[in-house]
Amino acid sequence: MARRGLLPALAIALAIALVAALPAPARAEGYPPLPVEDGRVLLGNLSGPDLAPGASGSLAFTVTNPLPASIAAIVVTLAVYAFNAFPGNATSTVPVSGAPVLSVPGASGASVNVSVASLAPSAVYSGTIGVATAASTPDGTFAVRTALTFTSGGTTYRLESRGWFTAANWTAATEEPNGSVTLNLSRLGVSGVTPETAILVANSDWDWVLGGILAAAVVLSGVAAWVYFRRGPGPGSTSGTR
Repeated sequence: MARRGLLPALAIALAIALVAALPAPARAEGYPPLPVEDGRVLLGNLSGPDLAPGASGSLAFTVTNPLPASIAAIVVTLAVYAFNAFPGNATSTVPVSGAPVLSVPGASGASVNVSVASLAPSAVYSGTIGVATAASTPDGTFAVRTALTFTSGGTTYRLESRGWFTAANWTAATEEPNGSVTLNLSRLGVSGVTPETAILVANSDWDWVLGGILAAAVVLSGVAAWVYFRRGPGPGSTSGTR
């Protein structure tokens, strides 16, 4: 069973990579941007499960308050939104039947919200949500996008992951004309960008083969964004803060 432990990290890379091929919902009005580093800290430690069809598990995350003031009315949204099938490695929308179900007390579905009343400066909230698959759940990777909203000092902030944006919007906000990497939150209309994770569903016979496919996915377009956020913003990065 130890070999299965290597796959979630690869699944995260694939979740980041496959988003460019899918449409995203229309953008709402913009939110005030936060420093880029704050966006990376607020929602973190995402850990999606590696499950066999019919099995259940949990997805973990943390919310950390890096601001000098308390934050309140915190809502974390997690949603299954894309599917990369195996065999075939074809990215598509989530299948209608057999998709993993996310659950929190009192609610379940493809998307769930976790509410936190407030966090003092530097405080950390650790949360988990349930993940259940069916015997009919197909082998593959189910990408999970994230969002975080909160208020502080009478202002509402919203952060979203890559999966909420169209490919055109993301490119316009993260690439300079000369090809260098940037991040312009004002163009995205959000306060920051959060990470994504994935739920890997695989019969044990396919583990190593599927792991190889996930590793190959590292070369796809979304990895540039992942490397950027892991290493931090470069000299050309802008948050759009006033």
